[in-house]
Amino acid sequence: MATTIKLDDELRNRVHRLAGLRDRSAHWIMREAITQYVEREERRETFRQDAMRAWNDYQANGLHVTAEEADAWLAKLEAGEDAEPPKCHE
Repeated sequence: MATTIKLDDELRNRVHRLAGLRDRSAHWIMREAITQYVEREERRETFRQDAMRAWNDYQANGLHVTAEEADAWLAKLEAGEDAEPPKCHE
């Protein structure tokens, strides 16, 4: 399926210049840029939805871990320990 993208002259020239430097086609550069953007935004949206779910869960039941508890757990993981995540509490 073909899609048309209108670019101003400056951006079109930048894409073509980069394509030449990378020994790629301008089409490849644009497709790669769009692919990376869509993947990044999909991850961002998933993160946002997860955060909203967590906030709604917290609002409903009050269960949480403190920043200190989370930091201590992350420090153990960073040190290579096989640590269980802290238990949620009110």
